[in-house]
Amino acid sequence: MSCREGLMSPQTETKTGVGFQAGVKEYKLTYYTPQYKVKDTDILAAFRVTPQPGVSPEEAGAAVAAESSTGTWTTMWTDGLTSLDRYKGRCYHIDPVPGEDDQYICYVAYPLDLFEEGFVTNMFTSILGNVFGFKALRALHKLNKYGRPLLGCTIKPKLGLSVKNYGRAVYECLRGGLDFTKDDENVNSQPFMRWRDRFLFCTEALFKAQAETCEIKGHYLNATAGTCEEMMKRAMCARELGVPIVMHDYLTGGFTANTTLAHYCRDNGLLLHIHRVMHAVIDRQKNHGMHFRVLAKALHMSGGDHIHTGTVVGKLEGEREINFGLC
Repeated sequence: MSCREGLMSPQTETKTGVGFQAGVKEYKLTYYTPQYKVKDTDILAAFRVTPQPGVSPEEAGAAVAAESSTGTWTTMWTDGLTSLDRYKGRCYHIDPVPGEDDQYICYVAYPLDLFEEGFVTNMFTSILGNVFGFKALRALHKLNKYGRPLLGCTIKPKLGLSVKNYGRAVYECLRGGLDFTKDDENVNSQPFMRWRDRFLFCTEALFKAQAETCEIKGHYLNATAGTCEEMMKRAMCARELGVPIVMHDYLTGGFTANTTLAHYCRDNGLLLHIHRVMHAVIDRQKNHGMHFRVLAKALHMSGGDHIHTGTVVGKLEGEREINFGLC
């Protein structure tokens, strides 16, 4: 079937005033659930956590559960478009590490539907992703448009939205003034939103917003997949749909896959956005692993047009000068 078949119009009415309040919120209010009973179908993970001074172990454990599943640091109007209780990760138990001060084992349960079937990269991208770079846990070449930087965002909640509501969120953001939106690192092809459907709805949202604003818009479609063949199928579909850019998780996906995709994009007029998910597992410790500058140089050799470095000031560990130094 052609990738253009089956396009449907996303609903665009947004009632942002209903149950919406902006601002930072505590993760533990939603993602620390000590009363939760583990299910046979849950994926279970244990994290050894050292909270920052002033951060409770419950908040640190909940932050890991949230950011590796459906959560982010603030309230989103799109939270009301999915069932967070069905898809969210839950920190359900915390034990202190014997003989260690301020270290804890936080146990997190993930619903099976958060992960694409048979896709190890997807699981690593979620569980070993940006959670290792949180400020709550201790242990750019600037693009320009109309005399200003480009402004974009990642669609949240990153997991759990239906494809129709995901496309709706893309449209609302682009129609409201953003230059681009993007898939998050672990948006792949889970049961609640298969990749082909996401590509179709996001493409229509992109072109609809572009036509109504008379501005060039973009959406970064995550083509990361469990095999190189499947990754290339997704990239080719994006090209057929006429989108300008695709995305790849180059560390969890691997350098061979990334270089293959980079060559295809270069030969076919696609931009390639790179997500550096899992980098903190390698580069955060000052006395072990490698500096991200080395990983960035390796990416230069592998291929990619620009990289997601995280916010200059935000939820992830990192200094302003370091982020700008990677540009």
